[in-house]
This record gives sequence, C-alpha cells and structure tokens, in this order.
Amino acid sequence: MPTLFLDGRWTSASAGGTREVVNPYDRSLVRTVDEGEETDAHAAVRAARRAFDHGQWRGWTARRRARLLRRVAELLQRDRAEIARLETLDTGKTLVEGGIDVDDVTGVFEYYAARAESDPGRLVDAGNPAVRSRVLYEPVGVCALIAPWNYPLLQMSWKVAPALAAGNTMVLKPSELTPLTTVKLVELVAEAGAPPGVVNLVLGSGATVGAALVDSPEVDLVSFTGGLDTGRAIMSAAARTVKKVALELGGKNPNIVFADADFEAAVDYALLAVFFHAGQVCSAGTRLVVEESVHERFVAELVARAERIRLGNGLDPDTESGPLVSAEHREKVESYVDIGVAEGARLLTGGRRPDDPALAQGFFYLPTVFDGCRSDMRVVQEETFGPILSVERFSDAESAVRIGNDTTYGLAAGVWTGDARKAEYVARGLRHGTVWINDFGPYLPQAEWGGFKRSGVGRELGRAGLAEYQEAKHIYENTAVEPQRWFAR
Repeated sequence: MPTLFLDGRWTSASAGGTREVVNPYDRSLVRTVDEGEETDAHAAVRAARRAFDHGQWRGWTARRRARLLRRVAELLQRDRAEIARLETLDTGKTLVEGGIDVDDVTGVFEYYAARAESDPGRLVDAGNPAVRSRVLYEPVGVCALIAPWNYPLLQMSWKVAPALAAGNTMVLKPSELTPLTTVKLVELVAEAGAPPGVVNLVLGSGATVGAALVDSPEVDLVSFTGGLDTGRAIMSAAARTVKKVALELGGKNPNIVFADADFEAAVDYALLAVFFHAGQVCSAGTRLVVEESVHERFVAELVARAERIRLGNGLDPDTESGPLVSAEHREKVESYVDIGVAEGARLLTGGRRPDDPALAQGFFYLPTVFDGCRSDMRVVQEETFGPILSVERFSDAESAVRIGNDTTYGLAAGVWTGDARKAEYVARGLRHGTVWINDFGPYLPQAEWGGFKRSGVGRELGRAGLAEYQEAKHIYENTAVEPQRWFAR
C-alpha cells in the first residue's frame, strides 16, 4: 500500500523513492515506505490550500468538526492494540508505553472535540449601545505539522487535534525514522470522514520535504517539535514569508530532591524521569539535583537500581526499557559520555553498550549515571537525549532554584519535598514551562505544554494549544450610523 496521502488518495512518491523502516531492537525490517521529495510536498500543500480556500471543509460547523474528532478518538481505541504494537516496532519502546500513548492521544482528541464546541468567540463592550463588537476565532489556514521520532503518534496528535478543531487544513511530516503510526493516524482521520485535502501526509527527510513545507508561501503556519538547531533554521526560514511558527525544542530538565522528600518515591521517580523510553524524552529529568545531606545515600540507591533495569525487546512484557532509536543516535549518546568523562564527571555506572549477546543487534545503551557534576559541564547543559543522568548537589532552596535555572532551556522541572511552602517557593522560582511537585512526567490535555527560553515558542495543549491554530478577527458593527462630516463640512 502506498504511504503518501494527497488530496484524499493514497499514492506513491512521485520520484519512486522508498525507505526501509527498521526495528531498533534487532534492525529487522518492519516496512518499506514511500520517500517523498519536494514535488510531493508541493502537491500536498496545493491540496491543502484548495481544501481550505474552496473545499467543503470551510462550511463545516464547529459541532461537525467536534464529531470528527470524537470519531477519531473512538477509532484509536478500536485499533489500540495494533497501534501500540506499531509504535513499539517503530521506536523500540515497550508495548505498555505504546498503549499509554494511544490512550493519551485519545484523550487529546476528546479534549479538543469539546473545545471546538465551546469557543464561539466573545462580545466586546464598545461603550456605545449602537455598536455590536465581536471577536471571532478563525483558522490560520494551511498548517505544516512536523513531528519528532521519539513520540511520533503523541506529538503529531498534539498538533493534528487542535488544528482540526480550529478548522485548518494541513500537511503532516513525521520523522523519516518512525513514520508508521502517523500513517495509521491519517488512515483513521480519513475513515472518520475528513474531506479530501484536509489532512495530507508526506514522508521524507527534513532536509527535502520539511524544508519545502517551511519555505512554501502557501503554508500559513509551521508547528515543529524537535531539536534546537532545526528549530532555529525553521524560524529563520519562516521569517521570509512571515508565517506563524510554533516550536517545541526540548529541554535540560532539573529534578530537585530535598532531604525531607519521601525517599523511596523520589528515588523511584528519579529513575523513571531519566530512563523511561531510554531517556529519549524532551522532558526527561536528566539533571538530578540533590540536597547535600541526603546525596550519598540517594545516589547509591539510585545507582543500585539503575543497574537492575531490564533492557530488551519492547514486545517482551518483562522488558523495562528498550533501545535507542538508531545507530547514529547511539553514537551521539556515546559521544556525550566521552565528553562527561573528559570534563571530570565521575562515571558511577553504565557508560557503555550492554554485554548481553541477545541485545547485540539492537541499538542498546546501558543506563548511565555521572556524579560530581557542575553546571558548566556540557553533559549538564546540552540535551543528550539518552539514558544519561548527571547529579549535582545543593545546600538550600535558594541554591536549588539557582541551579535549576542555570540552563538555556526551560521546558520542565521536578521538586521533591514534604514542605508545601518550600515546594511552592521553588516551583514559582523555576523558569520552566511545567513544574511537577512530588511527581515527574505527567501531562494533561487541558493544561498548556511548552517551555521558556530556548525550549521553544508557543504552547501545545490546553486553550493556548488551540489558539496557536487560530487568528482573532474583530468585527465592529455600527447599527445606528450617522454621517461624521469630518471633511468638507
């Protein structure tokens, strides 16, 4: 079956290109997909432009769009097992993680179905009873939605659901490494009844397909989740046509543990924060910041438990963590371990590939912990995007906030303490878009997600996530007009 979706039809790439999608657990072939080029990207944009400017989609009411979103949610649950398995084969994550992703995505579609029906605009008091002043929220237009490889279904859905709720048309561009669940998502949106041209899909590299979408003058908005360097390039390119951009560019997220925290829970969540999905999470708690009085005990327990994490096939129910996504990405992770050692951090565990011959064909890397870290180290400051934990110490709440903010990113942070006033002080002081108190990792569809500083521009989820895909229009109506006689009286 072809894997590009243009103007309501599945089609092959115009130049005949293909790409093999491999399972990172053992490098086995999962599927061969079409590899689009600039020509395909331009065709997709034209289809989306026609559908927005002239298609039946413009006449759909908010209630009808909400029904479409609810139907997609139903179909996601109908095919939950299939989608979770695809996500595991595509990314290497565990089957349990894949199932959680499907449930989370279902919640996002349900949330934006409700938002679509409850956002009619507002009346503005003009101070004149003869004036009717309204602010309406209309769709931006054609949206290019570019998602990363680590959470392909989840991150694409965070874009597709609000874009549809607002009434936009779109072109989807998943990562070339993990496109399979996005293909499935488009199948479900089409099955749910989206008109031709509303949702289009082009697979291919960022350098060709992604660049063509960003450069196109027919695209009104680009939403991108991924690395900082690519985000900068997109922002610069989008400026040429003055299109809207929404960028989520990762983080270097502190997880701050006070001595009065619940020790067992804090250790458990510290492991989850950094080693879940092999650390390939934009909000991973890769910077552990521990109060001095409990540091030695905390780190010793964490290291002992990290060494017991079971690596393996994501389809095996006994597996706790899967592989990295590719050989190239593993080399990047290895380079950061070398940097950490060279900078003087103490390697306590990991720092190498596993010895187990059963894992030799996959892109595995052992959970790694560095102690004795300083904020000026690259392994502390840069997004390693792998199973690497750096440990720092602090002495009091003020120093905890200072260390937590000593980063060019600002996506997420965690605070662990039994003192509610202390927790609030630190949470308010941290310059991060999400702060968890005595928890780490959860998000809510109804709460905004995004970062401060170099973690990006704009927000996903919540009301602001819908607003990214809307334009505000003010309609001022004078119901009792009289001549002004300003000129030529």
